[in-house]
Amino acid sequence: MGRRDLKQLLTLRRGGRTTNRYPLDTTRATTLADQRFEVAAEQANQTIAAVLRQWLPGQSWTHVRGLVDRGQVRLNGEPWFDAARRLKAGEVVEVSSKPAKKPNLVDAIVLRHVDHHLVVAEKPAGISTVRHPAEREWLEERRLKVPTLDDLILRQLGERLPQKKHEPKPRLRVVQRLDKETSGLIVFARTVDAERGLGSQFARHSVVRRYLALVPGRAPAQIIRSHLVRDRGDGRRGSGVAEGKDAVTHVEVVEELPKFTLLSCRLETGRTHQIRIHLSEMGHPVCGEKVYDRTPGGRQLPDGSGSPRLFLHAAELGFVHPITNEAMHWEMPLPPELREVLEKLRTRPH
Repeated sequence: MGRRDLKQLLTLRRGGRTTNRYPLDTTRATTLADQRFEVAAEQANQTIAAVLRQWLPGQSWTHVRGLVDRGQVRLNGEPWFDAARRLKAGEVVEVSSKPAKKPNLVDAIVLRHVDHHLVVAEKPAGISTVRHPAEREWLEERRLKVPTLDDLILRQLGERLPQKKHEPKPRLRVVQRLDKETSGLIVFARTVDAERGLGSQFARHSVVRRYLALVPGRAPAQIIRSHLVRDRGDGRRGSGVAEGKDAVTHVEVVEELPKFTLLSCRLETGRTHQIRIHLSEMGHPVCGEKVYDRTPGGRQLPDGSGSPRLFLHAAELGFVHPITNEAMHWEMPLPPELREVLEKLRTRPH
């Protein structure tokens, strides 16, 4: 088989994508075809680089690490630049023929409030709030390949990330999280006393947390109450009949657009993915949703908004300072990419 024949064979399916777990040998092809793989149980806890060598037989360590460094590898749909990341069974790795842009290191996270006890920041979309526990021992060089919000805030506050194995590791104390694709206001504690005080307010549901969400269709104002479980029957979180944790979301209509509704969602409780689950179960998943965009039976719910990401933004945050007892409150407007979506939808015909 000639080089041209091999290259054509690699790009026959799904517009140039193959989904074989163990694809054809690509060592003679001039470029890699787009390919998608699922991590098997026997590959769990191996590094991306090691598993890529199994999926791309004949490729050297240097070559597969180069694929990661150049941004040609995606992990669970996101560009990934750390070849030493250990994989879990069921995770999805994609190899692209085209490199992705490396994420800009955000050295200018907007800090809305800083004092000895806490920090309030504006989180951009596309970055995790905190580092996974398994990654806490990473040193600065590796951390900055896949930065998290807490690391970037620490650097901005002048804290030094660890550069040697046994160096002290500064950290912010987590009292809330925002999903990776959610933007908006978030608070971290810096001291034990602040962590306890804020934690107590979150437990009493006295912290003001209001989000803006765009959904397809006409969604009414209402209070949604349910019990959230880790698996609703299809591997996704969702509402159970009686078991699970209480979850309450207060929904108000901000604006009705042609075929879409902009909602204000105030959290009474703060369960994982609560707003996304509640709106999806109403039949109105958040625009740009990639997880809760289908019914438990597997039917995909329509979107059509053209939103480049999850249209969910933490627009308001308020609480009592845990040390000074001062009432504190912030608001943050929608970021430009979401404002652009609204402007386009406003001009669509009804």
